[in-house]
Amino acid sequence: MSEDNFTLAKPDTEVSIRHTFGIDVDGTVPAFSTGNEHVPTVDPGYQFDPSTTMAILAGFRDNLRVLLQGRHGTGKSSHIEQVAARLNWPCVRLNLDSHVSRIDLIGKDAIVLRDGKQVTDYREGLLPWCYQRPVVLILDEYDAGRPDVMFVIQRILEADGKLTIMDQNKVIPPNPFFRLFATANTVGLGDVTGLYHGTQQLNQAQLDRWNVVARLDHLSEEAELNVVLSKQNWMADEPHRSVLLQMVRMANLTRSGFVQGDVSVVMSPRTVISWAQNLRVFGDLDFAFHTSFLNRCDEVERATYGEYYQRCFGRLPGDAAPELWKRL
Repeated sequence: MSEDNFTLAKPDTEVSIRHTFGIDVDGTVPAFSTGNEHVPTVDPGYQFDPSTTMAILAGFRDNLRVLLQGRHGTGKSSHIEQVAARLNWPCVRLNLDSHVSRIDLIGKDAIVLRDGKQVTDYREGLLPWCYQRPVVLILDEYDAGRPDVMFVIQRILEADGKLTIMDQNKVIPPNPFFRLFATANTVGLGDVTGLYHGTQQLNQAQLDRWNVVARLDHLSEEAELNVVLSKQNWMADEPHRSVLLQMVRMANLTRSGFVQGDVSVVMSPRTVISWAQNLRVFGDLDFAFHTSFLNRCDEVERATYGEYYQRCFGRLPGDAAPELWKRL
């Protein structure tokens, strides 16, 4: 697809919410019949949370600004990406870390060679590029953005808001199929727990411009089990499935401990998948637990993780045994 065709592209089909996302709701969502290199790859085993998915679909269908809030490891960004993947909607992710500045978003002058001469040329930033195309822009770590960046974003939070590029004396109207989403660990009130360093309080007038604020929690036990099995299907039969169930319960204990302030690192579904993968590689549950999770935890908290492990498996996680390598 050429750049001109990409800019002028528009949804040309509709997909069923029930058939595409497995949610018992009548209705359709606009989609593209063909994608391009910016469309995320479909994960066929992805488990959609119904309420979160409906909030995201409202953003796509009705051009609403949607903010997803939740703890790390809940899959906020991947949820938006997987919806976009099934709609063939081009998608761009931007992490608002402390190094992203206003000129990174808007653009800047750059010295380039043209006909053998050095000239100053304006290079468009990511924000106006997305704003003029049928693209989903996901702002990750929204609550960690710098103040100068946040005020640039405020200009585009209204669906019909125009983006002003003062350096170019230019006003850009939005593409009708530009969509804006953001993900955040906090709700814009700052972090009093000390667990999300770098996050800050957000301008409440800006927060008020988000049409939909949805909260995403961790998957249910059964849903997470299915997610891991979609990636590690060798554990689908007994007794592996029973072991995997205990692994998922172990992950849930770390999340409960995190909420209560007992531990600072949680096991995400991705961690459980790595644990299952390492179990297959090493053939030792305890060693796989060490290599996929425990070795990156604080020494002070390892005793607490050991207690969680004992609740699930009836024993403490043994240390890595040198003889393990003799079996490989």
